[in-house]
Amino acid sequence: MHKDIEARVLKAIGERVFPGCVIGVVRKKGEREVWPFGHFTYDADSQKVAEDTIYDIASITKSIPTASLALVLIDDGRLRLSDKLIEYIPEFANKWREEVTIEQLMRYEIHGLQLSTLKDKTPEEILQSAYSCELDDKPGTKHVYTNLPALLLGIVVERVNGDTLDKLAQKYFFDPLTMNRTSYFSHERLTKSFIAPTEIENGKELRGIVQDESARAFAKAGRAVGHAGLFSTAPDILNFLEALLQGRYPNVVDGAQRGLGWQAGDTRFMGKYAGPHTFGKTGFTGTSIVCDTERGIAFVILSNRTYPKRPPNDDAIYDFRRDIADIILGSR
Repeated sequence: MHKDIEARVLKAIGERVFPGCVIGVVRKKGEREVWPFGHFTYDADSQKVAEDTIYDIASITKSIPTASLALVLIDDGRLRLSDKLIEYIPEFANKWREEVTIEQLMRYEIHGLQLSTLKDKTPEEILQSAYSCELDDKPGTKHVYTNLPALLLGIVVERVNGDTLDKLAQKYFFDPLTMNRTSYFSHERLTKSFIAPTEIENGKELRGIVQDESARAFAKAGRAVGHAGLFSTAPDILNFLEALLQGRYPNVVDGAQRGLGWQAGDTRFMGKYAGPHTFGKTGFTGTSIVCDTERGIAFVILSNRTYPKRPPNDDAIYDFRRDIADIILGSR
């Protein structure tokens, strides 16, 4: 398996899909392998990627920790899928305000505001826009993937628990699973030699600064949000995935397999061997995770495919993700 993965990664680096990546695989009994490839950038003297290189995991944040925290609350009986959003965010005000449910947030069945258009706003202004925006369609009519539902879900989780997302993630997941290099903010205290850069924006390299524009506005104010902003390493993510394979969070697995805050059976990045209950998540920066509890195997891909600039489309990274998934899920 390693030789096949290495060959595919080197092909991707040669095609400038990304300058480097880390791929990690874990099985139910805890056996794991982590393989770093390439460099931080395309420069000839660029630093080599290591097993514990820290990456901006982008929208994986929506699943780890946001949706997973919500699923824990549901299992505890402190939150219900049928609950109305306005029970937790009474500021939410539009013509559909009485209808939006927690389940619709977790299935991305509300849409109407692109948060990236608010990148120059303050956190308070972004929240006000999120609370007051009109939706494009009646809630629950169709799935449209945007950042808005995860932002709102994160606020719900905070209000139910009475604490911030970063502290809740630490309490429920990161500390118990020894995810010591996973954080919204602690990476800022590390030297940049541990962190892969994500992009060059206006002549400035983004490294240790969240790439998502709206999440960055919150991060500058020291606030974690539900849709992006987490930084992590392959070994730390494998700790989380191993816990799912071993049944430590059965409520999270059940919800993920039902597509609640996770993607289930999505062959676009899970490959041809994915079953209807295989679940995972992708991130815009070039990250992805896949968990198959039936096969007892899970894996993570961390890369900075947005460096030095965002590619024109997602075709190359999805081709790569599928090929890696086929190698891993098709292995014996």
